[in-house]
Amino acid sequence: MPPDAEARLRQAAVDLEASFLAEMLKQAKFGEARGAFGGGAGEEQFASFLRLEHARQMAASGGIGLAENLFRSLAARHQGGGSS
Repeated sequence: MPPDAEARLRQAAVDLEASFLAEMLKQAKFGEARGAFGGGAGEEQFASFLRLEHARQMAASGGIGLAENLFRSLAARHQGGGSS
């Protein structure tokens, strides 16, 4: 696999893990303390930004290992020529 394709695949795996972690944080009610952002109509939107950034940082730091497993699996499939 060319280095640029490998880098893109790895980044896609990290992005997917970040999305997964952001959803987990949302279900855990992370960032939903009343008034954490001063209240108002935009509070939930800003809380979602906070969750997503935390999730991105977690994934970039190794996260729960989902990105690495996805990357290895997809890279092996690519090197093996599998299309299924």
